[in-house]
Amino acid sequence: MSLTLRLMSTPESTAAVAGDRAKGKKVSALRGLMPFFAPYKPMVIGALFMLTFTAAISLIMPLAVRQVIDQFNSDDVAVMDRYFMLAILVAGLLAVGTAFRYYFVTRLGERVVADIRMAVYNKMIGMSPAFYEKVMTGEVLSRITTDTTLILSVIGSYISYALRNMLIFAGGLVLMLFTSAKLTGLVLLLVPFVLVPIFGMSKRVRSLSKLNQDKIAESSGNASETLLSAQTVQAFTHEVKSRGIFARVTEEAFDAARKRIGMRALMTMIVIFLIFTGVVSVLWIGARDVRAGDMSPGVLVQFVIYSVMVAGAVGALAEFWGEMQRAAGATERLVELLQSEDLVKDPDHALTLIKPVSGSIQFKNVTFRYPSRPKVAALQDFNLDIKAGETVALVGPSGAGKSTVFQLLLRFYDVNTGQISIDGTDLTAVTREDFRQHIALVPQDAVIFGTSAMENIRFGRPTATDDEVIAAAKAAAAHDFLSALPDGYASDVGERGVMLSGGQKQRLAIARAILRDAPILLLDEATSALDAASEQAVQVAVDALAKSRTTLIVAHRLATVKKADRIIVLDEGRVVAEGTHQELVAQGGLYAKLAKLQFTDSV
Repeated sequence: MSLTLRLMSTPESTAAVAGDRAKGKKVSALRGLMPFFAPYKPMVIGALFMLTFTAAISLIMPLAVRQVIDQFNSDDVAVMDRYFMLAILVAGLLAVGTAFRYYFVTRLGERVVADIRMAVYNKMIGMSPAFYEKVMTGEVLSRITTDTTLILSVIGSYISYALRNMLIFAGGLVLMLFTSAKLTGLVLLLVPFVLVPIFGMSKRVRSLSKLNQDKIAESSGNASETLLSAQTVQAFTHEVKSRGIFARVTEEAFDAARKRIGMRALMTMIVIFLIFTGVVSVLWIGARDVRAGDMSPGVLVQFVIYSVMVAGAVGALAEFWGEMQRAAGATERLVELLQSEDLVKDPDHALTLIKPVSGSIQFKNVTFRYPSRPKVAALQDFNLDIKAGETVALVGPSGAGKSTVFQLLLRFYDVNTGQISIDGTDLTAVTREDFRQHIALVPQDAVIFGTSAMENIRFGRPTATDDEVIAAAKAAAAHDFLSALPDGYASDVGERGVMLSGGQKQRLAIARAILRDAPILLLDEATSALDAASEQAVQVAVDALAKSRTTLIVAHRLATVKKADRIIVLDEGRVVAEGTHQELVAQGGLYAKLAKLQFTDSV
């Protein structure tokens, strides 16, 4: 049900975002790409030089053609041959110049887009969970893939094409003026008629391009969410509903694309008709001048070639303008991600934790509300002092705030009021990377990556040797089933560990934490997915691990809770009781009720 509501609410929220983005959207947004070109100035200069070179060669060609035509009736065949050879030489230079232009421009485009993708990914991988409460992961992926691909086509193709045509337009216009001022004046009278539809219709094209891109991102977000939860979708026979939602959003994207394409086609039709009607009219007048002896045939042909080149350049620029509208939208969407403000920030002048880290933890008067639920306090006036090496269990009903304690200790969120410290140092005074490297986490839902079992465990400490990985797996009771895989530890476990059972994934996550060997260990229902035999084996490893480090446990199982040095009972974000298992049972109250209901009938 929650999945349905979320999917159904997405179009409206995305439409609102799209509406906000549409305001003030201009091609000037492409300025956001400039910082990515800065490191490659030599490549940019080389590309511009070759663009200028090929444009100049293209403009020389009609001069050679003019001489060839005017020499048709000449008695000196050698002169005509020289001009033909000159034309071939110009063609050769044009071919070489075009090849170098393609190489420089395309390579530059690929390099810049690769840098953009890395910059966006590097930014997004470090954003706190609060950011992803408002932005769907699928939309971020759409921007990294679809939008950057669009920018690549513009940088690697259209910009080169456009700059070359701008040079041809300007140079051709000047050479047309020198060839025949009269005919050039007539051509210039057509310019306003061509530019008006280009600029008049481009605004509509731009808004449709943005809407199309937003709808594609929305459909990607929906597809990502449902495909990653395909088993749940199928288990609840939600396929038809999910297909309908995706089909609707995809059709909305197609509809926006259809309107954009139609507008672009109409604009192209008008521009081409006006341009070539004008060229034919000017040619008509020029032909009459040739018949009257006021102009040679070669001069007319030269002028016509320049006219066609200039007209073609204008048409190309009109098409390029439409692509620029799309690229501007894509650029702005990417720049939005790069300029996203994270609610959780590292300090400008960070302190460092004193080494070695002992692992004492203190929550002092902490009150916290999730950004998506600002009126509900997940923790209220929360105080907790944990000594180095102590094992503390957090228990309480669902929604009591147990997992929130872990979220805040890892500083995925910042507290609204109060302070959290490790070894007496406020977490907000050190970088997140600094203190997180001293924490090992075993989440309730084990996160397994689509790589080998060996690399999944080594994720806990990338510098670990194979022997250390295997030792960690043995400690987590994972060695036997990993050894039985087709390729042993080198076996690929599939996306999100689909090749493994829930208990096997949990043991991999525990092995990863064991390998990390951090002074602070966070166990969030770490043994919940294990069978009795595996749980007993893993519990021995966890107990041995907990003896030498500070351990926080969120658990409901009696065996885990009984062995904790202290048990903290939470309810509605507050500490309502604390003590050992026997003390809390003797006190009665919430813990005694939870013990009877959730642990065992005999306490």
